[in-house]
Amino acid sequence: MISAFIREFVVPLLIFLFLRSMLRSLFAGGRRPGSRAGNPTPPQSRPGGVLHKDPVCGTYVSDDSAIAKTIGGQKVYFCSPECRDKYRPE
Repeated sequence: MISAFIREFVVPLLIFLFLRSMLRSLFAGGRRPGSRAGNPTPPQSRPGGVLHKDPVCGTYVSDDSAIAKTIGGQKVYFCSPECRDKYRPE
């Protein structure tokens, strides 16, 4: 009785779960666990960093993700290369 139950129910269930796992990993498309297709993982930055205001667009950027440029002896922080290129000192 129990061996028939195992043969008819448990073995097919285990095969199904194994195949499902294999197909999920095959079609994951390089996604990291926990990420969703519509929500890319934001860039990682260290917590507690100092924020600087981009003088062109006004976005606040942290030390480690900002593009810094020294202008007239003063360090200016930008959020992107586009903002850095648009910047004109006053």
